[in-house]
Amino acid sequence: MIRIVTDSTCDLPQELVEQYDIHVVPVPIQFGTETYLDGVTIDTATFYRRVERDGMLPKTSQPPPNAFVELYRKLAGQADEIISIHVTGRLSGTLNSALMAAEAVADTVQVTVFDSWGGSAGLGFMCLDAARMAAGGRTVAEILNRLEEVRPKVNHLFTLASLKFAEMSGRVNKLQSALASLLSIKPIIKAEGGLMEMAAQVRTRKKAIERVIEMARERVGDTRINLAVIHAQAPEEAAALLEQAKSALHVSETFIHELALSLAVHFGPGTLAIVTYPAE
Repeated sequence: MIRIVTDSTCDLPQELVEQYDIHVVPVPIQFGTETYLDGVTIDTATFYRRVERDGMLPKTSQPPPNAFVELYRKLAGQADEIISIHVTGRLSGTLNSALMAAEAVADTVQVTVFDSWGGSAGLGFMCLDAARMAAGGRTVAEILNRLEEVRPKVNHLFTLASLKFAEMSGRVNKLQSALASLLSIKPIIKAEGGLMEMAAQVRTRKKAIERVIEMARERVGDTRINLAVIHAQAPEEAAALLEQAKSALHVSETFIHELALSLAVHFGPGTLAIVTYPAE
């Protein structure tokens, strides 16, 4: 039997996490001297209230190797092998923690650690793909071949409501943020190859949403894809974006999900994202 492990940067509906028995290691979120576990000891509403009250962003850190060791050992009794799929190692130390833990339990259970080159719903779809294949009797090698094949084809396109959180987290400076606010600029960010970069800047929210859909269309064409719309405190806009995207793309499976808190730290409320993933 193969078990799937991930971390809490993974955006996937809870009912699917439970249905496919996907195990999630939470990312620590630190408000000063207080440490919370993403999705376990702090929820979305509390997170945003705390940021608003304190006027500052928390810090995130990778889960310690022991958090993975404990889970891997717990699963060892029910798994022949474990595939541990995580947020890109280029932006987080989480992957390294998982690698260290896999080595520590090598005498107990075989753990293969896989870099998703992303996070959010791209990571979510990978975990779902792997879990379904495992449930269908596919081998670790077959699952890894599938993940390696789709990994460079996963697209993450984010549009931010403002640069306030990016400024607070140090991703942009105050001058850039002030100019963007003055000119009503809405940045579009793409995640590719494990890195994030500015892909476009447009003048209104409406145009930003239209451009995100256009860019997704340019990337996937008429190929059949799975689609997720991710949002930070913007469920109505997310629902509207999903309908627009479904009209423009050849969609198989879809879901809407709130952006993981460990990612929302850098993007802020009002963020919307389209994630496309190759369908089988």
